Amino acid sequence: MNTGVISVRYARALLKSACEQELEDKVYPVMQTLAQSYLQVPELRAAIENPMLPKEKKRKLLEAACGDDCPELIANFLSLVMKKDREELLQFMANDYVTLYRKQKNIIRGKVITASPVSPQTEDKMKALVQSRAQGAVEFNTEVDPSLIGGFILEYDTYRMDASVKNKLNAILTQLKK
Repeated sequence: MNTGVISVRYARALLKSACEQELEDKVYPVMQTLAQSYLQVPELRAAIENPMLPKEKKRKLLEAACGDDCPELIANFLSLVMKKDREELLQFMANDYVTLYRKQKNIIRGKVITASPVSPQTEDKMKALVQSRAQGAVEFNTEVDPSLIGGFILEYDTYRMDASVKNKLNAILTQLKK
């Protein structure tokens, strides 16, 4: 069984159905929440893959993992997935939906990693920089990693700019070793 092909087909069907009902913008955060639930709660996968757990309890568990604002389309989708015995692929379906949605809406993910928290103005400038270089909307995240010592790492699409002190010190160390 090719899990990638199956999960993409289900995700594509969900996106098509959501677009027909003009719900794709509501389904997108729900599928992000579901994908994050799988990452943050490893027991979720074990519970969903447990053959002894009744399907109704699995469905309720998945609806809870989707968050509070769960459209009826998602409930119907979960029921279909359960009926076809594909619930072990739901994490992949959620990730594939998010990917397909971003591709359709031309959304690029950007991220800046700094050694210490930055002001909202600095974050806005970085986001504006990414938006000016990218064609489309940008989902922007900021992370703090004290191991960078100083500076920042900016990532978006396939671009990565490492202007951290840690990177510069490692470059100097490599030069000294030669």
